[in-house]
Amino acid sequence: MRAYADSDYPANHKPDWKVIAGLWPYLAEFRGRVALSVAFLILAKLATVATPVALKYIVDYLDQGREGELLLWIPLVLVLAYGVLRFASTLFSELRDAVFARVAERAMRRVSLRVFRHLHNRELAFHLDRKTGGLARDIERGTTGISFLLRFTLFNIVPTLLEILMVAGVLLAAFNASYVFAILIAVAVYIVFSIVVTEWRTRFVREANARDNQSNSRAIDSLLNYETVKYFNNEQFEADLYDQDLEGWEQARLKNRLSLAALNTGQAFIIGVAMIVMMAMAVREVASGAITLGDFTMINAYLLQLFIPLNALGFVYREIRQSLVNVERLFGLLDEKPAVADAAEAPALVVDKGEVGFHHVYFAYRADRRILQDVDFSIPAGHTLAIVGASGAGKSTLARLLFRFFDVDKGYITIDGQDIREVSQDSLRAAIGVVPQDTVLFNDTLYRNLAYGRPEATEAEVHHAVRQAHLDDFIRSLPEGYDTKVGERGLKLSGGEKQRVAIARVLLKNPPLLILDEATSSLDSISEQAILGALNEVSRQRTTLVIAHRLSTVRDADTILVMDHGQIVESGGHGELLAQNGYYARLWLQQQHSDEEEERT
Repeated sequence: MRAYADSDYPANHKPDWKVIAGLWPYLAEFRGRVALSVAFLILAKLATVATPVALKYIVDYLDQGREGELLLWIPLVLVLAYGVLRFASTLFSELRDAVFARVAERAMRRVSLRVFRHLHNRELAFHLDRKTGGLARDIERGTTGISFLLRFTLFNIVPTLLEILMVAGVLLAAFNASYVFAILIAVAVYIVFSIVVTEWRTRFVREANARDNQSNSRAIDSLLNYETVKYFNNEQFEADLYDQDLEGWEQARLKNRLSLAALNTGQAFIIGVAMIVMMAMAVREVASGAITLGDFTMINAYLLQLFIPLNALGFVYREIRQSLVNVERLFGLLDEKPAVADAAEAPALVVDKGEVGFHHVYFAYRADRRILQDVDFSIPAGHTLAIVGASGAGKSTLARLLFRFFDVDKGYITIDGQDIREVSQDSLRAAIGVVPQDTVLFNDTLYRNLAYGRPEATEAEVHHAVRQAHLDDFIRSLPEGYDTKVGERGLKLSGGEKQRVAIARVLLKNPPLLILDEATSSLDSISEQAILGALNEVSRQRTTLVIAHRLSTVRDADTILVMDHGQIVESGGHGELLAQNGYYARLWLQQQHSDEEEERT
């Protein structure tokens, strides 16, 4: 099973009823509660079915009492029994729901946590392609659908079918078989009609969900890119696109509503015809003296009692049908295996010295577009190696492969001689600190974002990391200091401030290996010099891979590799590469001219 995207999930796809079997593990955790809930369910239905019998005897006794002596205590006892039975029916139903509540809520909790962990285990490519808004809706509807399936499959469909069998048994025992046949025919026609029409209208429900996902994704994407929208005065353009999606959703919802009205009308017609037929049969038998007035009342009570939940059964079937679709999408998402996974019983990475090696590495994001070709180099323990080159040369891809966001197509990467594919991802990433080019912060306080590098760190350790990253003066200038809210994705901070937060977080993590992916790209020249001092401190005693566009930041690196079109074309120290008067020297001259132009401006 695979999770369909909004665009490719076929409207006529039929949900897999085996999905219900997949819910068993969530029931198995509370077998005792489930068994007790079923016991209360049966007791509630027995009380419900017995209620019309008590009503029959009340009516019969009162009817007979008009012709003879009436003992007042007998109808009072019968009325008391009638009231107790009705109360017992409600009491056992409420006890059933109360006992089962823990099962349903725990199932939603378990699934939500499982999905959350699964999404964090997915490879980077999945998150680059995802539509956050639509994915969030799928998760929300799927977890709600699980609760619905657990509650209503067990506590609505099963009880209704049980009640139909009980009522049929009572009518067969008390009257002739024609009532039973009439009920069974009515129930069969009702169920067949409900299933056929519901199958027909499911495509409208699917379409409405797809349109809902699409419009929600559009809204979230637009709001996340609020500044870009403003830069280009495209508020109306975004509103028009959103309205187009909403228009599709509106039309799909309208079809859904109209088809629902047709279904409800048909169900009501079937119930009405069945009531007329059976009541006519009962009236004729009362007139002929074949049954009593109490029997007539009991039959009427059973019909009302039977067709009300049967009408609800139509609604429940529709909702179960939709919940199956939602849960199937959720389980389909869970069934998709991460492209980057740990080997069986993968050991933890052991970092002794911290030597990193890329051994004849080939890699492509797509088969028709090769990114890296036969990249082979090593970083001795405690050394700093810089990768430079034009945009698109494959520099950042090296960092992603080392962090194992992707696996290499050919060749292998080692840390202290250990192939990173053979060790656990958790231990690998715990050993590597990353200062990315684009730092994204959580919508929380500045302190929590800083402490994210090591959540268990003490306040003194966080403050020390802040001082090392030269961020303390900035924090002191804020009215709320460490309690300042940074906004969604850190939008309330400048690029340079976010970069310093990223550096402080890595300092707090204190890993043996370090990746600096254009870590000073958002800083001005003065700030850059201050941060470079901090980064040089951080890099000392650590194996460091520096991805750089600005060559002035890597002059002090032990080794500089120059990349072009996914290949290493030059390597050496800064002075050595300048002396070669090759690709690096040309890049250096170009940047020197650009810096001079900037200074003159």
